[in-house]
Amino acid sequence: MTMHKLLTAGYEYQNLSFGEVGGKLLFLNNDDLVYRLGVSALMGSVDSKFVVIPKVQGDILMNFERNVDFYHSWYFLAGAEVTTKFIAPKIGFTLFGIVDLTGGYAFPLDQNGINGKKLNGFNLNFTVNLPIPFLNDMIK
Repeated sequence: MTMHKLLTAGYEYQNLSFGEVGGKLLFLNNDDLVYRLGVSALMGSVDSKFVVIPKVQGDILMNFERNVDFYHSWYFLAGAEVTTKFIAPKIGFTLFGIVDLTGGYAFPLDQNGINGKKLNGFNLNFTVNLPIPFLNDMIK
C-alpha cells in the first residue's frame, strides 16, 4: 500500500457558503481503488460573524476501466464527511483524484446550528487536491 500526502482547498455549500482548507492522505495498492482520509476546516461568515468548523472525511475512489492509454483520468467517488454540526454522505466524480465535485445530503448533529441556522439538507463540494511532491517540484 502506497501513501501520498495532499493539500486541499475548496468550496462547500451547506445552507451557507464555506471555504475549505486542509490535508488528506491518499492510500492505494493499484489505481483501480483508491482510499483517502482527510481533515480540514470549513470557514465562512454567518450573520457577519466568522466561523470555523472542523471536518473529518473519508473517500473511496473507484475506476475499474481496463485498457486505457492515460491511466485512469476520472474516478467515481463515494464517501462521507463529519463535522461538529452535521454528517453528510456524498457521491460524485474526481478528475485524476485532483479535482473533486461531489454532492450529498447532510443530517444535523447539532440542533442549534450556527446562530440559529441549521446545517442540513443538500450538500455540494468542489475541492482541489494538490500532491505535496508536485508542489515541491513547482517551487524549485
